[in-house]
Parts: sequence; C-alpha cells; structure tokens
Amino acid sequence: MSVKLTTLPSGLTIVTDAMPHLETAALGVWTGVGGRDELANEHGVSHFLEHMAFKGTKTRSARQIVEEIENVGGDLNAATSTETTAYYARVLKADVGLGLDVLSDILANPVFEAEEVEREKSVIEQEIGAAQDTPDDVIFEHMNELAFPDQPMGRSLLGTPETLQGFSGDTLRGYLAKHYRAPDMVVAAAGAVEHEAVVAETAQRFASFAGPSAPAPLPAKFGGGSRIVQRDLEQAHLTFGLEGLPQKDPALFSLQVFSSILGGGMSSRLFQEVREKRGLCYSIYTFHMPYSDTGFFGLYTGTDPDDAPEMMDVVVEQMKAAADSLTEVEVNRAKAQMKAGLLMALESCGSRAEQLARQVLMFGRPLTNEEMIARIDNVSLASTRLAAQALLARSRPAVVALGSGRGLEKAVQLAEGLTDAPVRARYH
Repeated sequence: MSVKLTTLPSGLTIVTDAMPHLETAALGVWTGVGGRDELANEHGVSHFLEHMAFKGTKTRSARQIVEEIENVGGDLNAATSTETTAYYARVLKADVGLGLDVLSDILANPVFEAEEVEREKSVIEQEIGAAQDTPDDVIFEHMNELAFPDQPMGRSLLGTPETLQGFSGDTLRGYLAKHYRAPDMVVAAAGAVEHEAVVAETAQRFASFAGPSAPAPLPAKFGGGSRIVQRDLEQAHLTFGLEGLPQKDPALFSLQVFSSILGGGMSSRLFQEVREKRGLCYSIYTFHMPYSDTGFFGLYTGTDPDDAPEMMDVVVEQMKAAADSLTEVEVNRAKAQMKAGLLMALESCGSRAEQLARQVLMFGRPLTNEEMIARIDNVSLASTRLAAQALLARSRPAVVALGSGRGLEKAVQLAEGLTDAPVRARYH
C-alpha cells in the first residue's frame, strides 16, 4: 500500500501517498482550527492569521517566502474553512524539502510586524467589500446566520472591519499558540515523495508545536427562519438550508446520494424540471456539507423576480416528491458519479494530499479506497429514501431571498412550507 502514516511523540501526524509516476509533489499542513473556534472578539482571526503567515518570518521577508518557492517553479497558498486551516505548496520532487522548510517557517517563526498587520487589515477589508458586491456571497452569509444563529459557525470567515481593527500581533501570536497544537495538526504529502524523508524533515522543523490538543469548540445548534434582503438586482437569488448529517453518521453517504439526485448535476431532478422543462433559471444546485458534529444541506438558484414564487413552488414540490419517488436507476447513477469523483481525485496529488489530511483529522487515520467504495456500494434505494425523509423531518428550513420585487415574500413562504407540520409528522 502506498499510503504511509507516522505519528510523532508530540502527536503531530505525517501521512503520505507516493505516486511514482509523477515528477511533482503536493504537500501541506492542515490544522483542525477554523472559524467555529473563534470567540466573539476573535471573529475573522483564523482567516487573518492565514494571510499574515506569508508576511514575513524571523529568517525570510514576505517577498523571500514566495520567491524561494516560485524560483523553483512551485506555488504556495492557503485556505481557511469552518473547521480547518491549510497551508500548502506544489513543487518538483527535488524541492519537497524546501517546501516543508518554508511551510514550517511561516508557522513556527512568524514576526507579525505591526506595519504588515495594518496593511493586511486593509487588504481583507477590500476582500470583505468584494464579497458584499457578490450576490452569491451575500446570500450565503445571511444563510449561515440563520442556520447557526449566535454561533461562530454562523459568522463570515472574513470577520468585519470592526473586528479586524481589534487585531494586533499579540492577538495573532496568542491564537496561534492556543490552537496550533501538534495533536491537531497533519502534514500530508502526495506525489513524488518519500515517506521517511518527509517524516525526518517534519520532526526537525515542527518540533516547536508541542502541548495538548486545543480546546474543543462549542457544539453546533441548527436554527432556521427566513429573511428577505432587499437589493436592486436583475435576478432574485433564492436559497434554503436544512440540518444535515455529521461526517461520521452512517447515513451520510445516503444523504449525499439524495443530494446528487435532487440537484447534483445536469441529470438531476431539479435541473431537468426547472431549467430544461420550464426555463426558469440558468443555475440551480443542491449540496451537503458535513462537519464534525452537524451538517448543512443547502439549495441555491437565481431567477427572474417575477418567477420567484413559481420557482420555489416547483423546488418544494420536487423535494417532497423525491423523498418518496426515488428510483433504483437514479440511485445507481448517483453512486457511479460519487465513485468517479473519488477515483478522479486520486489522479491529482493536490487533491490526494488534502483528502488524506482531512481523513486523518476526522477519523484519526486515512481511509482506504476499498473502504470508501464499500460505503458508496452500501447505499441502497431504501437507505436513500430514509435519508431524504429524515432530512425533511429533522429541522425547519433556513430561507433567504435576495433581490427586489413582490415575488420574494411569496417565494419565502413557499419554502417555509417545505417542512411544515404535516410533512414533519409524516416522516417522523
């Protein structure tokens, strides 16, 4: 088996997948901290820290950090999410050591100079402004607030201009020391890598990340409700969310299959009914995001404001009907798409490294391809119907309409009826 795993005495885990046919490698550091770990006065600090990690260390300036990687043809990036933050690089196989050196340097030796901190505040304020100009971003920011009210999970990862102003170098150093702990960190590499060499480099360069695991975040609580956001836009943007399932729930893959059947592609029920038959929209899709202790099932579409009530009426009826009328053909097609997506990801060393890191953070070990395929194969028509019915009974929806026109209120009312008392009683 090409996947190898080593856990250092500090608790930091190294996982690799050697892909001998490649000449490049993807490597990175994933840590189990994200937006949901922030206190109220820390709103946005996970994302801010990710930005500041590239702004200079005790041995490298901000420019040297990127130049050393790009001088050898590599690239460097990072990403913050609700539960994780990742710092990663793609390099030629001869430069894996350099990649690990730079990644460890930006996390172990950042300087957080006051001038750079203030400059980056301005950069992120521009990012916040750009998000506010993007309807897709705006509507999901409101959706998160309704789905997870008065919780870190319901807040934007970017923070606000007000919370940003409270950040300093000391804020960043304190957050880094509190949450970036070896037991919560994974170094993952895939492609042209040698496991023993990665372990040796990691043990040397990440020795400073000691201590017990960081404090666990508060449990998530799904809310619900509705909101109409008035904006002078050409389209009405509509979305709703329902409480989904966490990563380790046995019914997770059945719910993923249902999401694919309902709105996961061009053959999905919603795409065929709403776009192909009725011409009500350009884009419509559903998705499911599993977290450690909860999940979020969502739908998004955009349509002409006058068509918003008809659009939502069709969506609601399709969801209710799908819970009872799924077919074996649809389930098998969705399972085939899931398998293809899983296997295609194995062809990219970047996707493979991320997959391994996330599995280790969630399950404590990498899952084999055979395990993943078996979980997909175990999904049946009956289990998919049960997952769909449980979804409709689990929570009331969170509904957001963004745009203008009289049709928005009616569309929201129709969406709220998706899980009304008769429906919930039927599936309980």
